[in-house]
Amino acid sequence: MPHRVFLLSPANCNGIRAKQALSPRAQFALALALRSAGGAPLGDLFSFVSGLYFRGKLTYARRFAQPPELDNPIVGGGVHVITPTAGLRSPDTLITQAAVRGFARVDVDPDNVRYRRPLEASARALAAEIGPDCDVVLLGSVASPKYVTVLTRIFGERLKFPVSFVGRGDMSRGGLLLRHARDGVELEYVPVLGAVLHGARPPKLPPIKWPLRL
Repeated sequence: MPHRVFLLSPANCNGIRAKQALSPRAQFALALALRSAGGAPLGDLFSFVSGLYFRGKLTYARRFAQPPELDNPIVGGGVHVITPTAGLRSPDTLITQAAVRGFARVDVDPDNVRYRRPLEASARALAAEIGPDCDVVLLGSVASPKYVTVLTRIFGERLKFPVSFVGRGDMSRGGLLLRHARDGVELEYVPVLGAVLHGARPPKLPPIKWPLRL
């Protein structure tokens, strides 16, 4: 089986859900963890903020990642989350309220050096560790330049995405990823470079008749 790592696009930390998690009055587990000295896992925060879409990306990536070295501290489990200020990070990275507020202040734009430079540095470090034969799959928007402008310069034709993402909205993508993670059926990937990135909206997915949580 070929080696494969996943890059997950970030959640928006400027929205209502992020403000709920940061509220000093909030008493749910994630909010309490963010206010603690230890912090909360990055993947838990983005799953709360983004809901179905990020949860689908994270569940799918953990199900199908095939990193070349499980004990490599840079490659880790093969799942890496793009952040607005700290480049690529493991979804298990512990973050505090200060980090979340920092994310909210920085535009995810390739022209913004506060976002671009950490992403470039961590992506180059990852590329060096995984070697030339490991695929890199982006689970996020490829129709805008905010991720692909930086990542294609580093990974080139190895940067791929699920072709079935074309034409789908975020919620549809999240549901699709959860279905495939549950069924153990991996999606087809194609290189970002040269791909058709826009297309007609596919038919709606049938209703889910089983629990989404895996």
